[in-house]
Amino acid sequence: MSILSIQSHVCYGHVGNAAAVFPLQRLGFDVWPVHCLQFSNHLGYSDWSGEVFATEQVAEVLKGIERRGVFPDCDAVLSGYLGTAELGDAVLETVASVRRANPSALFLCDPVMGDEDTGVYVHPEIPDFMRFGALKSADIITPNLFELGILADREVHDRSTALAAARHLLDDNRTNLKIVMVTSIPVQPVHATEAQDREKERIGILVVTRESAHLATTPKLDFGPLVKGTGDVIAALFLGRLLRNQGDAGQALQGAMSSLYGVLDETLRRGTDELCLIAAQEKISAPDLNDLTFMALTD
Repeated sequence: MSILSIQSHVCYGHVGNAAAVFPLQRLGFDVWPVHCLQFSNHLGYSDWSGEVFATEQVAEVLKGIERRGVFPDCDAVLSGYLGTAELGDAVLETVASVRRANPSALFLCDPVMGDEDTGVYVHPEIPDFMRFGALKSADIITPNLFELGILADREVHDRSTALAAARHLLDDNRTNLKIVMVTSIPVQPVHATEAQDREKERIGILVVTRESAHLATTPKLDFGPLVKGTGDVIAALFLGRLLRNQGDAGQALQGAMSSLYGVLDETLRRGTDELCLIAAQEKISAPDLNDLTFMALTD
């Protein structure tokens, strides 16, 4: 199975395609990475070098892949950080071309826009592109709570408001959505002391379809500010697991989140500032479900 991945890339560390490609390959996928920029490292460091590629360059690479006649073999398109709405339009044109060649191909859009700590950190035109462009084409979106609030145009701050916002987007006939996966949902322990709160706090991911909703949680690990790329990894893992599990979103969530937790646990154990994808690669292909809780939601 083959996946076309269009997003940023760094040479050192793991964000964008540098976070998504290897996990998908470890799951057995042939990945075609197309970079919209290439930096030495992510922007959490004090300096970086590299360049943002012009839309025309990226579009020409995408056209070159199409000329190879391989779009009928493309099972999914994955998009992450997009620098401009113009580039986003090129991605949507490519998705349309892939679907003409393979109508069953999926499009997962990770709507990278910002988070609670930083606010919106992308070009001001990107939120409108995501709301009025990407949502009409994407089968799956993977926002965090902050990004979901932008897409649904409502306040989202916990599990219940996330569930309501996700269902709102799925019910909107202006979208093509089949699955909404919401990351970084805080899950507070029940009947715990203040000291125990810090030990027992968990982090959750919510997956909602028109027929079901599931929440998976793992212990929350305490990382420093430099560790980036978890959103890119979980989007790739969920897409891969969804394809491997014949569209079963619940099973895909369990496998993807368990793998991510294994990577994060190894990263914390080693005390590094970058995700330990290589060291934890066995957790990607054979995740340990012991630290995962999984439940179906009705409200």
